[in-house]
Amino acid sequence: MKQWISRLVPNTVPVNEFLNRTFDRQVKLAVTGLSRSGKSVFITSLVHQLIHGLNSAQLPFFKIASHGRLRGAKLMPQPDVHIPAFRYDEAIEQLCGEPPTWPQPTTGVSEIRLAIRYHSNRTLAKHISPINTLYLDIIDYPGEWLLDLPLLEWTYEQWSDHIGTLCSKEPRLTLSKDWRAFINQLDLNSTASDPILRQASQLYTDFLLVCKEKQHNLSLLQPGRFTMAGDLKGAPILEFCPLPNVMTSIQKKEDSIYAVMKKRYESYKTLVVKKFYQEHFVSFDRQIVLADVLKAFNTGHAAFSDMRDAINLVLKSFRYGKSGFLNSMFGLKIDKLLFAATKADHIPPNQLPNLERFLQQMLTISQNNATFEGVQAETLALASVKCTQAAYTTFQGQRISCIKGVPIGQEQPVALFPGEVPENIPMPEEWVDGRFNFIEFKPPRLANVHGGGLPHIRMDRALEFLLNDKF
Repeated sequence: MKQWISRLVPNTVPVNEFLNRTFDRQVKLAVTGLSRSGKSVFITSLVHQLIHGLNSAQLPFFKIASHGRLRGAKLMPQPDVHIPAFRYDEAIEQLCGEPPTWPQPTTGVSEIRLAIRYHSNRTLAKHISPINTLYLDIIDYPGEWLLDLPLLEWTYEQWSDHIGTLCSKEPRLTLSKDWRAFINQLDLNSTASDPILRQASQLYTDFLLVCKEKQHNLSLLQPGRFTMAGDLKGAPILEFCPLPNVMTSIQKKEDSIYAVMKKRYESYKTLVVKKFYQEHFVSFDRQIVLADVLKAFNTGHAAFSDMRDAINLVLKSFRYGKSGFLNSMFGLKIDKLLFAATKADHIPPNQLPNLERFLQQMLTISQNNATFEGVQAETLALASVKCTQAAYTTFQGQRISCIKGVPIGQEQPVALFPGEVPENIPMPEEWVDGRFNFIEFKPPRLANVHGGGLPHIRMDRALEFLLNDKF
């Protein structure tokens, strides 16, 4: 049968991979999210939970484990040998070090494969093979690169005007001052030169990097490779920038500043963004979108709005729809989508429902669009690695829920009340300084991490939603 199928399968697709996809024995999970949303920690925890699922009582809502049907899971060689491996072993060493540290954030594409062996719950499968294997491929991407996907639908002029609109409002209006002053004094019809192109792109890059800093926490920063160049650092393909509101003064000269900027933008779309999309995104069939909502609370309404717009913009670029036999042969579409608010351990347990409702309100448009297309979509608050404990204090005779952990930069644990997560999105004027105090914590010290799963909040619910129908 393998020889017969090999005649039908393109040379670029290994027969084993084709069979796994066709007979529903493989899941490609995209772990998506903006910068510093916790993707690396999430993948590390997910892999660890599955590998230690037999020895852990920490997965009560992951039914294959809690019902005793899980036979085990182990790491396997990844199918795409040209893609860097996700360094799970290094991430675990960092989490279990003395002192423990958080895994390093994503700097490029990475992939890891798990084989999950289980007793099937399906009637037909029980008779054919009582013990089955599901291959789970987890793909991680820098959040910055995701923001490039919408560029595929925009012309250079549309993108330039979009950036111009963003920069007409604070805080971008002030932060972009030097870059705008430089491009506004240029004669865009004059002949382009490398020093001018380089300076314009550098000033624009500097503007994006300032937007990304903690005190501003802006998310919608395009092109993504300008803030995380990867292997393109120093390449001329990154030496361009948007030129808003200049169409009336542009002449058709092929070597002008405007023409060269536009040509490089189109090259960036084709050689970087489109290539990236075609090689990876079109093959996903499950997706989790991570968002650090608490980070936006600390910074204010502008950061919140920017995060919401960035996530919704990125999600437009994904293909959604029911997967099935034909789609397995000709290109799967995402059929399950999980929105997850990370760092749920940074708030008291009684506020988890508020955090989930808040994320739902942030992503209402994207969730409705996905559901309309027949995708199962769900919202969840989770903590990949729990680093705080619930605590209580008394204030003016009332018992108040707090959290206790070791803040980054300190050595001793503290108990604090970080502020309440609102049930509804506050009005712009209600985002006042000092209302929220969601600080970052160090990882927990773990005595026997290899004896069971990492401490978490609702990772079992995430696994159940993303994988339950495959067992």
